[in-house]
Amino acid sequence: MHNEPFAGPDALIRDGQPHAGNAEPVDRIGGPGEPMRPPRRIGAVNWIGLWTLYSKEIRRFLKVYTQTIIAPLVTTLLFLAIFTLALGRSVTTVAGVPFAQFLAPGLVMMAMVQNAFANTSSSIIISKIQGNIVDVLMPPLSPGELAFGYVVAGATRGVAVGLFTTLAMRVFVPFGIHDIGFILFHAVAASLMLSLLGSIGGIWADKFDHIAAVTNFLIMPMSFLSGTFYSIERLPGPWRMVAQFDPFFYMIDGFRYGFIGHADAPLLTGILVMLGIDTALWVLCYWMFRTGYKLKA
Repeated sequence: MHNEPFAGPDALIRDGQPHAGNAEPVDRIGGPGEPMRPPRRIGAVNWIGLWTLYSKEIRRFLKVYTQTIIAPLVTTLLFLAIFTLALGRSVTTVAGVPFAQFLAPGLVMMAMVQNAFANTSSSIIISKIQGNIVDVLMPPLSPGELAFGYVVAGATRGVAVGLFTTLAMRVFVPFGIHDIGFILFHAVAASLMLSLLGSIGGIWADKFDHIAAVTNFLIMPMSFLSGTFYSIERLPGPWRMVAQFDPFFYMIDGFRYGFIGHADAPLLTGILVMLGIDTALWVLCYWMFRTGYKLKA
């Protein structure tokens, strides 16, 4: 009697070590009696698994692009219209540029970070509530690969929203580019920051109300104190100091500098703040995936 061989723990090998939990039959190259397919070996990085997770997240938000790309674009244009119509006559210039040109980069940045946060937080909390988070945790993906896949996909959505929103705004507000390097750095660093925060929030949250609490009591206050709609130079002394402890201020200030050439804070300080916070959030996000915090029963 012929016994079909099974691939035990050594059927999938990563870094020379067997990956446990796989009990599927060994694939044969041909029929019975033909040589068996050798086990697939995964190196230091599971590139196929990482790309699969990333592309899954990208396809998830592109599937509903009217909600994830077009809706933020329209909302940002409405904010631009409302603020320019309401304040355009009383505040004609800010930092030596027309008010609309000063306002536009801040609105673009807000659209980017809000969507980067929404992408990772909604994806993880939905998977937890529906119970299919196990489908992501079971494949041979390391904690770093899981965190990287989610976070970079969220940042991709944020940058995509920022790109389309900027192109749409240029139709109504003609603004130039002062330093493309600052624009790209702050767009990517800010999207990564909020994507990391969304991943952390999604893992920590047990229900959608918890995500809403993070949005309402953390992200929104920090957004309105960041100088999106005004220069912090116009704030009273105590509030100006509070704004300088707000990381949202530095992401918007550096991003705006890339367009209009004016910054309210030292540019190097802003870069260091962004890099420091991104690093700290990455360490926390990695730790959550490594320990299975609120992910594994």
